[in-house]
Amino acid sequence: MSLAKNLALLRHLPKVDGLRLAEFGRSADVSSPLEEVTGFGDNPGNLRMFAFVPAQLQKPRALVVVLHGCGQTAAAYDLGAGWSTLARHYGFALVMPEQQRVNNGNTCFNWFNPEDTARDGGEARSIREMIEHMAEAHRIDPRRVFITGLSAGGGMTSVMLATYPEVFAAGAIIAGLPYGIASNLREALDGMFHSPERPERELGDFVRRASNHRGPWPKISVWHGSADRTVNPGNASEIVKQWLDLHDLPAVPMAETIVDGYPRQAWWNKDGETLVESYAITDMAHGTPLGLADNDQRYGIEGAFLIEAGISSSYHIAKFFGLTGWIPGAAGKKAGPGASKPAPSPAPHLARSIRAAVAEEPAEPKREAARGFDLGQIITRALTAAGLMK
Repeated sequence: MSLAKNLALLRHLPKVDGLRLAEFGRSADVSSPLEEVTGFGDNPGNLRMFAFVPAQLQKPRALVVVLHGCGQTAAAYDLGAGWSTLARHYGFALVMPEQQRVNNGNTCFNWFNPEDTARDGGEARSIREMIEHMAEAHRIDPRRVFITGLSAGGGMTSVMLATYPEVFAAGAIIAGLPYGIASNLREALDGMFHSPERPERELGDFVRRASNHRGPWPKISVWHGSADRTVNPGNASEIVKQWLDLHDLPAVPMAETIVDGYPRQAWWNKDGETLVESYAITDMAHGTPLGLADNDQRYGIEGAFLIEAGISSSYHIAKFFGLTGWIPGAAGKKAGPGASKPAPSPAPHLARSIRAAVAEEPAEPKREAARGFDLGQIITRALTAAGLMK
């Protein structure tokens, strides 16, 4: 089956299974401070650009690129994961590219499409143009550009780190996939559901062939739920292997700790700087983990693929990027009684409105329901019904 027919199949999946993926987040748009930016440059991937720049920016100025997952909008993922709240609190700029239904029926970034995953082409080029626009418009330090994404957004994060490694200081992939493992929909589904193991060198070479860059390579933070039935958790190990090979680090973790109740593995260089880290969120399904941060603040709100897990992945990722040491207000001043506080989490009724925008599957036992939506099972049923899987 051709790539065009594969993509046509994905466009019809919401009609096959009845899950209103494209509905998610419409009620969230008015609650996010993101503003659309047009005329940002070349846009061969036909993406929309949304951005947020708080009134105060830490110096040197930093930018975080955030890529939403399938069925989400930029505003909905911002509301759910809490990135604009973090940006306001810690003084960094935010750009959130948004997929359009005309490009992908489930609004997934096309992380497996050769036209969108090569340097200077398709969606990858569009995102690069957005970064360049933000850097020029807001005097962003080129050494402080970061990227993160969920699911297909995580897959596209891998694409951006591989095709433009010189642009990013670090990246974070949540429930995503390694770069280079798929060049069509069937290979993408195989990677999602089965995560075939590959040699470390082969994985590293996928990235090395994506550009002329030969180092230094971006730092990487990897997050995955152990109960994920949409993107096989084995993909987290494959991503780690890919970047350990690039950084020439050993397979055995240099440290294994528990953070907010979950295992974290880490690898660092001779100077003690962590270059690769991996969080395994036990018993969590497909989604972005939410919870209180170290500062007792909550960033984000539950919704589809946004799961209460007792750990704030957005906060820990911002911390890994080196963005959480800034004190709101004047530089060098300690926070006092009058210091600005992070914006409060959205009201509970907004969470209910987001959940109501998604048709949930039949009720399961409470523990299973808390793990999130099983998009993989939905896709499998749809493909089976279409006669494309047995």
